[in-house]
Amino acid sequence: MSGFFQRFLPREKDFFVLFERQAENIAAGAAAFSNMLEHYTGVPEQVQTIKAIEHSGDEITHQIFRKLNQTFVTPFDREDIHELCGTMDDVIDLIDAAANRFVLYRIEKVRAGTCELSKVLNLATMELSAAIHAITSPTKALQRVIEINRLENESDRICRILIAQLFEEEKDPVTIIKWKEIYEVIETAVDKCEDVSNVIESVILKNA
Repeated sequence: MSGFFQRFLPREKDFFVLFERQAENIAAGAAAFSNMLEHYTGVPEQVQTIKAIEHSGDEITHQIFRKLNQTFVTPFDREDIHELCGTMDDVIDLIDAAANRFVLYRIEKVRAGTCELSKVLNLATMELSAAIHAITSPTKALQRVIEINRLENESDRICRILIAQLFEEEKDPVTIIKWKEIYEVIETAVDKCEDVSNVIESVILKNA
């Protein structure tokens, strides 16, 4: 553990606990989303489960902001805490948004390749959680950051292929619009995982 974190962790460990809880919540949301796509029955109920996870994330976000307002000495820069909290909240919001579109757009069947994209999102959130848990061990956390960056590139590649296939195979313009948006929301959720990893990397490098 770096000297910087060693100084503050005993005093302000609640910040780390809350970030870890949020990361675990995000991973749970992504896992529930992947499970929904793989077992595409009772979709409205599964979407509500994901919505409940998103609500839990909102509560954790509020707890972090309340603690930030009440704490004089923070474990790292206030701006970084604010950004880390905000970008993590964005991830679970986007997972919820992607899931909700399957009900909103009355999607009857999951298109081939969608589960592959959601699995990349699931892996990215697992790496995100591991990075947050390892943030006081910079070398381990940075390894996770590198993997998240790789997964973001992979999600971008899959998303491009799926959209190309969509335009090639589908003739109905409304269906094209619906699925293109779904793919892009999932891919944006992975992008946000990379944004979280960039904040983690910045925090580690600032406090090395």
